[in-house]
Amino acid sequence: MVSFLNKFLEEFATSIVLADRKNPQKISRTGRVYQHGIGPHTEDETVDLALSEFPKEKWKDCRLTRAVPYPLDKKKKCDLSLTSSTGKLFIEIKMMRLFGDNGKTNDNITMHILSPYPQQRSALTDIQKLKESGFDGERAIVIYGYDYDDYPLTTMIDCFEKLAAGDLHTPGAHFEFDQLVHPIHKRGSVYGWMIKTGETS
Repeated sequence: MVSFLNKFLEEFATSIVLADRKNPQKISRTGRVYQHGIGPHTEDETVDLALSEFPKEKWKDCRLTRAVPYPLDKKKKCDLSLTSSTGKLFIEIKMMRLFGDNGKTNDNITMHILSPYPQQRSALTDIQKLKESGFDGERAIVIYGYDYDDYPLTTMIDCFEKLAAGDLHTPGAHFEFDQLVHPIHKRGSVYGWMIKTGETS
């Protein structure tokens, strides 16, 4: 199942670039128009844009399902499940984007990745949520993010791995993407780890 996750991560990174080449432009519910590129889109929007670029022929033997209800709490939804002949993989996905469309930093973003409080639904607490989910299959956590000269994404990932080390199969895998059209969100990476819930194939 580790190789299955790696295949997904690589495809996801490639598909971010493919979606970005279509020059998407986010417009908020209030009518605010953002600069072109995939960078300003929300986490859910980015995942949907990327998944729409997955080659259907290559992934014909795998069913990708979004917003899968948690067995023990139907109000909660898991971001994505992958089902193939080798089994099922349930994935929670988090975005790390330190800057806004205007070039200003979002000082609350570390909470999105590292908060220990379940109410704040961080990548860190998603691990425990998946471990206790009752899902019949393997589980993984994925973080995709944008990289900046003075704020390298690897610094945040290192902090995450240290805090979550006891629950993750490390090292994880990662794949880079770059040459995006947005003037601020130009490049980044997709990281993923299998979660320790038993034997991982």
